[in-house]
Amino acid sequence: MAIKIYNTLTRKKEDFIPLEEGKVKMYVCGPTVYNYIHIGNGRPPIVFDTVRRYFEYRGYDVNYVSNFTDVDDKLIRVANELGETVPEIADRFIEAYHEDVHALGCRKADVHPRVTENMDIIIDFINTLIEKGFAYESEGDVYYHTRKFKEYGKLSHQSIDELRVGARIAVGEKKQDALDFALWKAAKPGEISWDSPWGKGRPGWHIECSAMARKYLGDTIDIHAGGQDLAFPHHENEIAQSEALTGKAFARYWMHNGYINIDNEKMSKSLGNFVLVHDIIKHHDPQVLRFFMLSVHYRNPINYTDELLENTKTALERIKTSYQNLKHRMDASTNLTEDNQKWLEQIEALRKQFIEAMDDDFNTANGISVLFDLSKLANLYLIEKNTAVEVIEAFMNEFKSLFGVLGLTLEEEALLDEEIEELIQKRIEARKERNFQLADQIRDQLKEMNIILEDTPQGIRWKRG
Repeated sequence: MAIKIYNTLTRKKEDFIPLEEGKVKMYVCGPTVYNYIHIGNGRPPIVFDTVRRYFEYRGYDVNYVSNFTDVDDKLIRVANELGETVPEIADRFIEAYHEDVHALGCRKADVHPRVTENMDIIIDFINTLIEKGFAYESEGDVYYHTRKFKEYGKLSHQSIDELRVGARIAVGEKKQDALDFALWKAAKPGEISWDSPWGKGRPGWHIECSAMARKYLGDTIDIHAGGQDLAFPHHENEIAQSEALTGKAFARYWMHNGYINIDNEKMSKSLGNFVLVHDIIKHHDPQVLRFFMLSVHYRNPINYTDELLENTKTALERIKTSYQNLKHRMDASTNLTEDNQKWLEQIEALRKQFIEAMDDDFNTANGISVLFDLSKLANLYLIEKNTAVEVIEAFMNEFKSLFGVLGLTLEEEALLDEEIEELIQKRIEARKERNFQLADQIRDQLKEMNIILEDTPQGIRWKRG
């Protein structure tokens, strides 16, 4: 059975047919690194890390590229506010991003290209668009001539006349048509900039992904993915740029994950419900957050509340307990072979159900239902006081395999006691030296590891929460 993907471009599920047999070229739009990622930014890394893992589970070799936007208006604004340089801000929050998504069980991309490290290819890309008549220079800015690309709007399924309604030329823009968008922005006094044929400046947002996807994956890629909010105009503009340049299809399958609401309201700074992943994982197990994200199909909206996250924690612990009970029973297991086959067949049937769920547009919600069924079956096996090594190993291996596809871990990766003591001692010394920032960082690190500190007359003691 082929893997089916809902393709935003065609608005239907299609059999996945790779450009090259056994290989997947996949580009996922990454964050603009001017702050910690919020929970909405955290969904794409989890979703598409799982997609990547499932392709690998099914035997594909995946080349996974995800970019960092490390220069734009937001970075410049934050750098000015903090009196730092744009690269300093970018470096700090790229590191923070890696820490947060690693905690969420996401593997690094094969390549994490940065805009500032690919300026030459971006400038060459823009220059070629100008030569082909799809872009024009205007007083140091360069704009894409949207009407020249006849298929503009095919991803968002809007005609160019529909898009024209409401389009405006902002103050300071020098474009010929309200629908045109910036490929290159002339530098303002004091701004970070690069030399170009049109003067000092920096790229517009949309051009970077077109240029870097082409550099690292080629003219045509299998899958381009990102949040639903990127479909228009960002991905629409990428298609226009890339296909005007190459004359080829840019991506064969477009995947977009749904929005996240907070307590049934759209997340926004104005509502004060802007939740950072960095803050959530200080108080909640990041594996629980990942499990929560995957409990809803990726294209559907998801509603986040602390209560729902606590319910998810209980559900995940139930499955993990089944595994731990199997592990414990293994110590008393034997090589009995009576009735083993019926259990092995049931495990195999559940594996097939999991594959069927995931083959249907990566339906992790139904895949997780299979995990609960596997847990129930394992519990039934243990209740009957069965102890066959072959069956217990089959159960445990299936748990590990399916958890691995979902990017979840069954074993707690606890620090050794002496390592905890060493961290506590460093915190004590930091407080003595009035280095409260370091002391707070160590405290937060211990808290994330579920280590509770207690002040006693004999000094600080710790216990696992």
